[in-house]
Amino acid sequence: MKVMVVIDESECSYRALMWVLDNLKESIKNLPLVIFAAQPPPKCNYVVSSAFGLACICPLSATMDLFNSVHQQNKKVALGILEKAKRICASKGVTVEAITEAGCPKEVICDAVQKCGVNLLVIGDEANGNIKRALLGSVSSYCVQNAKCQVLLVRNKA
Repeated sequence: MKVMVVIDESECSYRALMWVLDNLKESIKNLPLVIFAAQPPPKCNYVVSSAFGLACICPLSATMDLFNSVHQQNKKVALGILEKAKRICASKGVTVEAITEAGCPKEVICDAVQKCGVNLLVIGDEANGNIKRALLGSVSSYCVQNAKCQVLLVRNKA
């Protein structure tokens, strides 16, 4: 069975990784565990104020230099997150395949599932509450609905 764990800087994603390492070790011994970190697209905004004291945030047409700089920084962060996860896996004797892609996290995760032929996607699930999840959506909810494999959400024990 090919398993992919989504990892980011959140505690819940590391909890999901540890859950896989503790509970699926026999299932992942013949294939490397895929660990995936998304690189969110750069967001460039600026604030405009008016004479009436109101302000709004407007998109800024970023120069290519700024865009590339932010993209490179996001890539460095993702690679650092993957390195930490690789060290954790190595300490448990698990081989890994580390992957990072740039783009909207929920979309690049589902794309990576298909590209890698993943059978089980494991995601740490933040306890954001039903109202926040309904208004903002979540990466885990999107992946449950759209990933072309089984999805396991690892939640807090609380």
